[in-house]
Amino acid sequence: MNQTSRYQLTIIVPVYNEENNIDRLGKVMSDYLTRAKVSTAVLLVNDGSKDKSLEKMIEVCKQYDHFYYISFKQNRGLSAAIKAGIDTVESPYTGYIDADLQTTPEDFNLLLDHIENHAMVVGIRTGRKDSFVKKVSSKIANGFRRMMTKDGIEDTGCPLKIIKSEYAKRIPLFNGMHRFLPALVQLQEGTVKQISVRHFPRIADESKYNLFNRLLGPTMDCFAFRWMKNRYINYMISQSNV
Repeated sequence: MNQTSRYQLTIIVPVYNEENNIDRLGKVMSDYLTRAKVSTAVLLVNDGSKDKSLEKMIEVCKQYDHFYYISFKQNRGLSAAIKAGIDTVESPYTGYIDADLQTTPEDFNLLLDHIENHAMVVGIRTGRKDSFVKKVSSKIANGFRRMMTKDGIEDTGCPLKIIKSEYAKRIPLFNGMHRFLPALVQLQEGTVKQISVRHFPRIADESKYNLFNRLLGPTMDCFAFRWMKNRYINYMISQSNV
């Protein structure tokens, strides 16, 4: 039996070279599980880390209850790590948070208040504790994406989200997928709610993003999304005897 089927929510945490964050991640997430509004598990996804992240992930899973992990043989990127987590999860709700904990899992409870009435609930980072360059490049990228996708999402880069798993599992995998999760849910005619959440500075290790992959990559991905959107087919099965 897939262990995540025993929970209402499984929180996916992609990990790539975050060895100095893993111990803190385990403690903070474990503390949250005792206060979560629904039964919750944590699924760590090792994206082919080259440091000691996997070793530390295994230790955390032994140390705390309700922690599980999967590990890639090679680095495949954030979109692949999220999609692998989605494909693994069997709980009704799928959550997502980054390993650097620049958002707090405590705010999942804010999102959970609204998930019953929506296909997806996403955070909007308030009082961002990022560098000026990161904030400006993020603002430009978000603005261009909104213009191209018409999704109306203010902060798609916020690493705090909950999706009904039935919608999450129909999301296709492609490079840059993680930037379009709300838009991909909307293609399925699902509604997306936005909620303000807290934001904190990164404490350990380094961000995996730079000016190039915050601007040029998302710009190119927007054109790929527009191409896919024009060819997307949405269907719902009305009857079955399977």
